[in-house]
Amino acid sequence: MLDGRRIAVIEDDAIMGESLVQRLALEGAEPLLWRTGREALRAHAALAGPVDAVVCDIRLPDLDGEAIFMEIARAAAPPPFLFLTAHGDIDQAVRLLRAGAADYLTKPFEMDTFLARLAAVAVGRGEATGPEGALGVSPPMRRVEAMLARLADHALPVLLSGETGAGKEVAARHLHARSARAGEPFVAVNCAAIPAELLESEIFGHEKGAFSGAHARHAGVAERAGGGTLFLDEIGDMALPMQAKLLRLIEDAAFFRIGGERPVAFRARIVSATHCDLAALAAEGRFRQDLLFRLNAVEVALPPLRAREADIPWLMRRFFEAARARGPTRLRAIGSLAEEAALSHGWPGNVRELRNRIDRAVALAEGEVLGLADLFPEFLLQGGGEEAGVAPLAEARAAAERRQISRALEHTGGRIAEAAALLQVSRTTLWEKMQRLEIRPGAAGGDVRNSGR
Repeated sequence: MLDGRRIAVIEDDAIMGESLVQRLALEGAEPLLWRTGREALRAHAALAGPVDAVVCDIRLPDLDGEAIFMEIARAAAPPPFLFLTAHGDIDQAVRLLRAGAADYLTKPFEMDTFLARLAAVAVGRGEATGPEGALGVSPPMRRVEAMLARLADHALPVLLSGETGAGKEVAARHLHARSARAGEPFVAVNCAAIPAELLESEIFGHEKGAFSGAHARHAGVAERAGGGTLFLDEIGDMALPMQAKLLRLIEDAAFFRIGGERPVAFRARIVSATHCDLAALAAEGRFRQDLLFRLNAVEVALPPLRAREADIPWLMRRFFEAARARGPTRLRAIGSLAEEAALSHGWPGNVRELRNRIDRAVALAEGEVLGLADLFPEFLLQGGGEEAGVAPLAEARAAAERRQISRALEHTGGRIAEAAALLQVSRTTLWEKMQRLEIRPGAAGGDVRNSGR
């Protein structure tokens, strides 16, 4: 995803800077390394062409990242910034996001997460991805986003499948926003939430006097969608008689309001969604096979949240900032234990559950950092982690350390000295932690070299 992208890295730490540059080069990018703020400003001003993204440490020996960002932001087409920050600088990072920075990443970080975040920032500069910029930073969601981008300007019906709460309506809105229909309405109807006897009127509308209580003409969603997108959520719950009428709508590109005598042209694109296996329902006679063929011109499957770990911190920050903006709160940041617990949680309710937990935590938290108990209050109420689906604090800490150490060793090919530098600990401390956590050096990606042991 970074092939051919020009990426500027502003990092005074020699080991960190060289590691990032080497990995970016391996990913096909064109990396530039600037070690001080003033060097960065001079070099950027002298560049013959633009850069696709800037990776910038907030703390530099001469200028801080904020000063660099504010200076470069004055350019006619400033590049997006991905800031690297320590926990103590999170307030400043949040302030930079509000000022227009693209994203920030807290040290220490895993290289895969860094590359995914950077790709979302850099790719988004050259290839607009809708009002939210991206559906996610994980490889599965980037593939979904790429598929939707290819489908955006086609009229083919699209079926979005996936578990409840996985973000199917968000994906449908993203598809609409990427398309030439973006200026037309996006109209959604939940087929499971409307009684079968009312769904026909909701979709097709009715004429005045068509039935008792029809005191005026009502335009249904098929009409209100115009030339935009008609989103039919939970299509698998639609009754068979209504399925037959929907099939006729698709085949004729026209419909009649209830009680009407003149056909109304249907110009919208149909995007449907389901958490059910429609093929299995069709085999059981509960869903029309011919309608499935028409709706399923292209199926896009959305993975559950538990299958896209990199999206969890990314979504947490966005929901957190949105919730903070809605009302007064003392919260400044998301705590590392809360994030680690979120990474280990199974998320049966997927993205919807994550958003609800963040909203509740921001509304009720009393401290300045969102903690584990704020995000998972059942951990305290039920007296432990196993029953609540949350790991105990000690286990969460150990899992976090094990994950970060393994990733650092993998990134450095098993070289403990370089891994310790990435993790910002001494070689002795790293070795002791590896022994305590039973991390075998060779299993992290090669023989141990320059270990200092």
